[in-house]
Amino acid sequence: MSSVDNLLARAVGGERLSGEEGLRLYYEADLLSLGRAADRVRRRLHPQDVVTFVVDRNINYTNVCQSGCLFCAFYRREEDPEAYLLTHEEILAKIEELVAQGGTQVLIQGGLHPRLGLAYFTTLFRRIKAQFPVHIHSLSPPEVVHLARLERLSVRDVLLELKASGLDSLPGGGAEILVNRVRQVVSPRKITWQEWVAVMVTAFELGLFGTATMMFGTVERPEDRVQHILRIREVQDKTGGFTAFIPWTYQPGNTALGGKPVPAVEYLRMLALSRLLLDNVRNLQASWVTQGAKVGQVALAFGANDFGGTMLEENVVRAAGASYRVPPDEIRRVIRDAGFVPAQRTTDYRILRVF
Repeated sequence: MSSVDNLLARAVGGERLSGEEGLRLYYEADLLSLGRAADRVRRRLHPQDVVTFVVDRNINYTNVCQSGCLFCAFYRREEDPEAYLLTHEEILAKIEELVAQGGTQVLIQGGLHPRLGLAYFTTLFRRIKAQFPVHIHSLSPPEVVHLARLERLSVRDVLLELKASGLDSLPGGGAEILVNRVRQVVSPRKITWQEWVAVMVTAFELGLFGTATMMFGTVERPEDRVQHILRIREVQDKTGGFTAFIPWTYQPGNTALGGKPVPAVEYLRMLALSRLLLDNVRNLQASWVTQGAKVGQVALAFGANDFGGTMLEENVVRAAGASYRVPPDEIRRVIRDAGFVPAQRTTDYRILRVF
C-alpha cells in the first residue's frame, strides 16, 4: 500500500490526519481516490443514504457596505444609485412568501452599513418571531463585529441582545480564508480570522450554533485552505458549535479582484479533502449555488451529505454572474437520481419530511 493509500485508509477508518498529511493528499492523491475515500467517510457518518436540504430564503437587507471587499460584486456605497436598504415591511413580506412555500429558515445578511444600528435588527427579529414560525439563521461574524463597533458594545453584549430578540443561529459568512495574509489582499477592511473565530466561540458559549464556510479560488494557496480547515476543526474540538461546513468557490464576474472561475474538478477535490480532514463536523454541504445542480449532484459522491438551502432568493453570488436556480422539486429529483433519499430538514438537521 502506498503512503497516499495509507493516508486515505486511515481517514476512512476515522483517524485524524494532520495538516501536512492533508496537503500531501491534495498534491498527490488522484481525484477519484480522494472522492471514494470521502464517500466512504460520508457513508460511515450517514449510513441511512439520506441527503438533506432546507427550505429557506436568503434576504440581503442592504447592499450598502463600507468594507468594499475586492472579491464582492454585490456591495454599493451609500451614494450609489443602486444602493438600497429594505424596510421591515419588505422583509416581512418576503418571509410570508417563504412560509407559504413551506420554508422554515430565513437567512438575513447584508453589507456593513455605516449607519444601521442594532435596533434595526432587534426590532426586526422580534417582529419576525411574533408573526412567523421560522428559524432566524442570520448575521455573519463581520456584521456582528460591525454592530459592536457602531454601538460601542462588546461582541458578547451584541449577541445577547440579538439572541433575546430572536436570533437562533449564525451563518458562517465572512470567513473567506481564515489566514490574515490572504484577508489583507482580498478584504483588507474586514475582520481578522481571530475576530471571526471569537464571534463564533462567543455565540456558542451563549447557546447559539452556527455553520462554517470557506470561499476559495482567490489568491490563497492550498496550504492556506488546509490551514482554514484546521482552524475550523480546532474551534469545533473546543465548542462543538458548528453544524455544517460549506466550501464554495469564488465567483470572479463583475469584481475588482477578477481572475478565473474555479474548475469543477478543483471544487470536488477540495470538497473531498474537507470531508477527510474535518472529522468533527458532521455535515458537509454541496454548493449548488456556485456550481450548479449537476456538479452539486456529483458532490454527493465526494463527501457531501447535504444539498443546502432551496434559496427562494439569493443576490450576492448572482451579482458575480452565477445565477443557478434549483427549485425544491428539482433538488429532490437530483438527490434521487444520485441514489439517495431526499429529506427536508431544519436548520439544526432534524428531519421534517422524507420524500
